[in-house]
Amino acid sequence: MNGVVSAFLLTFAGLFPIVNPLEGAPFFLGLTAGLPSEERRVLAGKAAINGFALLLGSMALGPWLLEVLGIQLPVVRIAGGLVVAALGWKLLTQEQWSDHGAGLQAETARKVGSFYPLTMPLTVGPGSMSVAITIGSRKPPGTPHLPQLAEHATGALLGLIAIALSIYLAYRFAENIARLLGETGLEVLVRLSAFILMCIGIEIIWDGYSALTAAAH
Repeated sequence: MNGVVSAFLLTFAGLFPIVNPLEGAPFFLGLTAGLPSEERRVLAGKAAINGFALLLGSMALGPWLLEVLGIQLPVVRIAGGLVVAALGWKLLTQEQWSDHGAGLQAETARKVGSFYPLTMPLTVGPGSMSVAITIGSRKPPGTPHLPQLAEHATGALLGLIAIALSIYLAYRFAENIARLLGETGLEVLVRLSAFILMCIGIEIIWDGYSALTAAAH
């Protein structure tokens, strides 16, 4: 049982600050502007399921796949950071993101996929995937036996389920947060969060570049 709890805490505490669904909720609302509330709920569920699957795949297959393909983790960070920064720039410079006004905005919103960009990179980006890969490469201390490995895997799986649930709840009630903040407050929050997202993307790029540079010396 201690192994399950330890793996759960390691997974949840390691991923939640980076996934940060509370911070992603304004982005979700901005990208789905013009859609009915019911469709937003469906997309929230799909984003949570897709996020869970992506993190699980990164945790289970990531360490092995990178080793087989010979791809260095810093390279993945640089590529993912570019995608994150591009999404932040799009949200920052988009003239009209709210659902007030043109039907064109609604048509644009309907083209937003539940996987891209709502799941990747908005919800689960390269930072989250890197952490998931790192957690997947960790093993219980000492020489683990099958029961210990099973406990570790169970705790990690429960941690991912908790992350997926937090994503769904944050996105599901993003509209309620919007009502609380009002149109002006929400727009300010979206623009500010978009700028922060750009900064995060650039920081991820810099971390990847620094790691490559350090490895070269």
